[in-house]
Amino acid sequence: MTGIDTSKPHPARMYDWYLGGKDNYPVDEEMGRQMLALDPRVPVMARVNRAFMHRATRWLAANGVRQFLDIGTGIPTEPNLHQVAQAVAPDARVVYCDNDPIVLAHAEALLRGTPEGVTEYLQADVRDPATIIDGARKVLDLSRPVALSLVALLHFVPDEDGAHELVSELLSALPSGSYLMMTHATADFTPEESAAATEQLRAAGVTLALRSREAFSGFFDGLDLVEPGVVVVPEWRPELGEPVPGQDDGVIPGYGAVGRKA
Repeated sequence: MTGIDTSKPHPARMYDWYLGGKDNYPVDEEMGRQMLALDPRVPVMARVNRAFMHRATRWLAANGVRQFLDIGTGIPTEPNLHQVAQAVAPDARVVYCDNDPIVLAHAEALLRGTPEGVTEYLQADVRDPATIIDGARKVLDLSRPVALSLVALLHFVPDEDGAHELVSELLSALPSGSYLMMTHATADFTPEESAAATEQLRAAGVTLALRSREAFSGFFDGLDLVEPGVVVVPEWRPELGEPVPGQDDGVIPGYGAVGRKA
């Protein structure tokens, strides 16, 4: 496998380690263990984010959305977004996007969808929205609504990299009736642990840009928020999925929301 940098941790591989996967390297496990030393509930947070993606995808598919663009896909962990969407709407079309070559190596596992639907994988970085949109256009009909999924991704993109502008550019390419579904880690509830985590990750070459509830809400400016609005992740429509074991043992330090483009 070419292009895989095993000298520093990668968020997708660390996430895989938190979820109990095998597609990670010692450098990812080492950093993951450092994060667990600061907060042993990090694996619960990873599962809570996955569970949000499942619930939000079910809601969107049940409300007529048939196209999904999932950026920051991560290493395949079943059920994947297309499996959730196509269980509700077999003809759903899904484009996955990630910048880690190890995800590309497992892309075939992401592409086993229904005969009626379409699933494709695009190797690109969220910091290059024009490339993402050009690639997505080959699979998705951008004259029809698309759900843009940015789950547990933007807290790795700082303001100086234009995080809000990136989201705006992606949404500007999507038509009225499209949606943004997103989760994001925050330091609002655990400021000391979050500061330590940010420093440790920075020393290892990983940028962590934790945002407040207000800053996270800013990504949804101009969109109509789906009820219940911006909430801590497990509180977003919990009736649409099973609770994650451990999610109620204290606040999960992250926000989730879904918004509709008018």
